[in-house]
Amino acid sequence: MAHKTITISDDAYEALAKSRKASDESFTKVILRITSERTKAGSLLRHLETSQADEELAKGIEEAMQRTRSARLRPAEFSG
Repeated sequence: MAHKTITISDDAYEALAKSRKASDESFTKVILRITSERTKAGSLLRHLETSQADEELAKGIEEAMQRTRSARLRPAEFSG
């Protein structure tokens, strides 16, 4: 299995560590469990309910919501 190295903030590391269901659960398994749940919004809400308040995370969520609200769909152009 290939491996990748990622850089995350200390706060993100702590949140990930707290998301473990067992002390021997790997971070890979935690990430796959969190990201593969049936509803992404539900997964995020469950995660946030168990996490401590994080100003940086809240700001990021707000910015993402603003980008989503301001996105405009354009008609697709097909060549055929």
